[in-house]
Parts: sequence; structure tokens; C-alpha cells
Amino acid sequence: MSQPIQNRYEFLLFFDVQDGNPNGDPDSGNAPRIDPEDGHGLVSDVALKRRIRNYVQAARQGVPGFAIFVQHGINLNRPIFEAHERTGGFTGTKTKDKVEAARRWMCQNFFDVRTFGAVMSTGANAGQVRGPVQLTFARSLDPIFPAEFSITRGAVAEDVKNAKTLEDYLKWEKEQPEDKLRTMGRKSQVPYGLYLAKGFISAHLAQGTGFSEADLKLLVEALLNMFEHDRSASKGHMATRRLYLFQHVGTDPNNAEQNKRQAMLGCAPAHRLLDLGEVVSARLLDERKPPRRFADYEVKADPARLPKGVRMLEMDTWDEARFDAWMGGAHA
Repeated sequence: MSQPIQNRYEFLLFFDVQDGNPNGDPDSGNAPRIDPEDGHGLVSDVALKRRIRNYVQAARQGVPGFAIFVQHGINLNRPIFEAHERTGGFTGTKTKDKVEAARRWMCQNFFDVRTFGAVMSTGANAGQVRGPVQLTFARSLDPIFPAEFSITRGAVAEDVKNAKTLEDYLKWEKEQPEDKLRTMGRKSQVPYGLYLAKGFISAHLAQGTGFSEADLKLLVEALLNMFEHDRSASKGHMATRRLYLFQHVGTDPNNAEQNKRQAMLGCAPAHRLLDLGEVVSARLLDERKPPRRFADYEVKADPARLPKGVRMLEMDTWDEARFDAWMGGAHA
């Protein structure tokens, strides 16, 4: 595996939804999540991490070191047990050195473990990992107004009692009135919402998990492409609109040791980079009418407002050559 990153990073992620439900709340009948005090829409960090995991799983399927630990429909204790088998076998005794060896194996083999961390102290026990990459809940820039629609399905999924053959089902269908073979449902959606999520990447925590520049590159690729592989009728049209990545590089190019410390610790507090109005600003162009598309907003950055010792990369689509050139500029 590559060496862990040596720089601290933060990022701002703008994404939007049109005529869809970006993140249903199971406590509210799967309606779009909303802040009850001000009406702004919310998307949980867990939902964003799920989409990142899904993209990595699709883009790096079968590539060693890029497996996904938290997957749908698996027992998480199975890969934890495998970690013990691959590092000397599980003897039933959860000694500190065995747990640590299993923990290292999990970090080396699972992208989401070394990126987001994981609690793996169940089953055979591979300890806990505090991930270097953390995200906030995403919040819409303006209040959203979820709409709920009644829908009709022209079929039913009835459990026909005592049906043992195909003929039993066909007979039951013939005996039913037409109205009994339809069912009603409801569907919630947001007409439009532009959301902003904030992210933090710790170089110090990366030393413990092995999160590398290659992992960072894949993370940025996933943030820009994750909605392209997460389509469904319920989600409507979702897209990443803008990503701003901030890299701490140090304030004194003539003092390598000081720069190295500053690059890891950071050259400015996160809020100086992530609060709207500091470096990046966003505003609704016409406040007299509700937003219905990304073009209704002006989102822009002012590099002149960057704190000393911080670089910025702005992307709206994934461009590998541009990302590599930007990362190379930090090492020049």
C-alpha cells in the first residue's frame, strides 16, 4: 500500500435533487429529511457514505485493497473472523496483539475501514478504527417543501392462502373484482433542493489507517460520480454540482520541517474554509421565486480569500489528469 497522506484537507460538496427524495426518514414514513425548526432539507452523512461505498465497489471491484466492509446483506463478523484467519488464525483468545494484527489487516484490505473507520469489536474482535475522513449532514441552502403524491399500482402482491400450484393463483385472480387487483400508495419528493455537505480529512488519523493519496484520489472521484450510479425512480435526478477541495501545505516554503508540521496540523481553522462567505459563496439569484434548478444559484470561490498556506481545487466533473497535476503542484 502507498504511504499515508501527509497533508490535512477539507472539502465542500454541493449536490442537488430535482423531483426526488434524496434521503428518506423512516421515522416519518420515508418522507425527505427536514429540519423542523427552519424547513431546510437534510441528507445524513450515512447516506452519503453509502453512495461513496457503492461507487468504490463498482469502480474497484476485485482490486486488492479496495473491498468494502459495510455491505448490504452480510454479517460483519465474517470479514472480522477472516482477518484473524489471515493473520495467524482465530484461537478464541482475543489478545491485544491478535486484535491489532486483525485491525491492520482490515485497514489494508477495506477502503471504507481505512477511510471512514469502523467498530469491529464484535465477534472475533478486530478493535475499533477512527477514520480520517468525516462528513457532516448535508443541508439545503434554502427551505424545501416536500410534496406527497398518491399513486396507483395496477397489480397486487397478495399471499393467497392454501395456494400450492400456479393454477391456484390463476383461479384466485379470475375470482377477484378488478378493483381488488389494484393498490394505492404514496410517494414523497422534493421539487428542487441544492444541498451542501462539509468534509474533513485528518492526516494524523490517516497515519493509523494507511489512508493514502491514492485513496484520496478515489474519494474525490467517488464524490463527483457517486450519483451517476445511484439512480432510482424515488431519488429523481441527483447530481454533484461542485466540489471544493482545500489542502494545507504550510506557510514557509524555506522551512521544510515547519511546513511538514503545518501541513499535517493545518494552517487555518476549518470554518475559515468551509463557512459560506469565507472563500466560497452561494446565493439565490432571484429570491422572489423558489429555486428549481442549479442555474438559479450563483456558486463561486474567491481564491484571494484563501488563508496563507492553503491551496484549493475546484471541480464539477472528474478529471484525473487535472487532479494529478494539482496534487503534483503541492510537491513541486
